[in-house]
Amino acid sequence: MRELSFAELDTERTELLPIRETLIFGNTNFANVWATNSSMAVNAATFGSLAHSEAWQAITVTQG
Repeated sequence: MRELSFAELDTERTELLPIRETLIFGNTNFANVWATNSSMAVNAATFGSLAHSEAWQAITVTQG
């Protein structure tokens, strides 16, 4: 990824999103988010041993 120059940044434009009420269609504007994090590490605790660790992450988003 390269850095942008000030001239390139000056050419960027933004737009405002519509007001919140415009984005709601009836009563169906909700999102459920579930996130889990777990980790496990093992070390044999002997001279010259190696430690190994694994981590898992999951994020689920449903919107309706």
